[in-house]
Amino acid sequence: MRLERRERVPRLLLVAAPTGAILAALALCSILIGLAGAPVLAAYGTLFQEAFGSRLGITETLTRATPLILTGLAAAIAFRARFWNIGAEGQFYLGAIAVAAIGSLDWGAPGYLMAPCLLLVGALAGALFLLGPAVLKLRFGVDEVVTTLLLNFVALLLVSLLIEGPMKDPLAFGWPQSVPVVPEGTLPQLVGRSRLHLGFLLALLAAAAIAFVNARTLFGLSARAVGLGAPAARHAGIRVGRVLLLTALLSGAMAGLAGAVEVMGLKGYVTTDLSPGFGTAGVIVAMLAGLNPLGVIPTAIFVAAVFVGADAMARAHGVPSFIADAIVATSLLSMLVALFLVEYRVRR
Repeated sequence: MRLERRERVPRLLLVAAPTGAILAALALCSILIGLAGAPVLAAYGTLFQEAFGSRLGITETLTRATPLILTGLAAAIAFRARFWNIGAEGQFYLGAIAVAAIGSLDWGAPGYLMAPCLLLVGALAGALFLLGPAVLKLRFGVDEVVTTLLLNFVALLLVSLLIEGPMKDPLAFGWPQSVPVVPEGTLPQLVGRSRLHLGFLLALLAAAAIAFVNARTLFGLSARAVGLGAPAARHAGIRVGRVLLLTALLSGAMAGLAGAVEVMGLKGYVTTDLSPGFGTAGVIVAMLAGLNPLGVIPTAIFVAAVFVGADAMARAHGVPSFIADAIVATSLLSMLVALFLVEYRVRR
């Protein structure tokens, strides 16, 4: 048997790859559920019933998917140009803390003016936090995987320092959290008596905008060319350094926007457990979507549904709650195998 690179990949195969990967992951994880002594079909039924079976479940799933869409876009944008941004978690926290710092001040401005400004502040903070690794890579060839990964810890320590010190809320009874954003700086709810907020629509618009940029602009085509081969792109006259720098800034802006949206739409303040791993999960979302900005939306909703439904499955059937992490991780591994088989065919 040998592997042969496909000269042309059928569009149907590209669509079927993520679906097959998710089904394979569910099949593999059914072994774990069975070993835990739970009925597999009933357990999966409980998971999806909790995530999609009621108005509350649907709104909770979409609320959880909102930051995942944005961090998934952050990873998809960077990875498409072969800029390995592993630091979306840190950029998320920088966007969040910047919004809390500026948004806690009473500007005397109306909400329709203050909220867009705060979203811009969050995106700008995330972009600037990724500027350093981008410059180090372009100027000195420093591996961005190392720098962005390490900056995650720097961001968390910085946030911890601020919310324990100058930004600590004096009304939080000693609990380490930042001062809250004023009401004019928050995002309105989309559905009454739920936590779903305007940030979900903003995330959908961001995905559509990134898809347009990728497909219809010179920058999008240049980023794709750089990702396919930087030397060839440079030979074709593309300014590779400039494209990578803009790509990094746009990626960091999406992750920072995720943090801003989470504060303005949901929490209202910053704590060190604001993110349960949105930055890391965003990488998985982007890979499951095949780095397609529009594909990020359904994959983020799938990952959010798994996390929302896993607790109900654990309560109802006694399955360990970390089965959600197992399903998501197995989905990523299955997707990597699927992408390999999309690119290569097996020949005898």
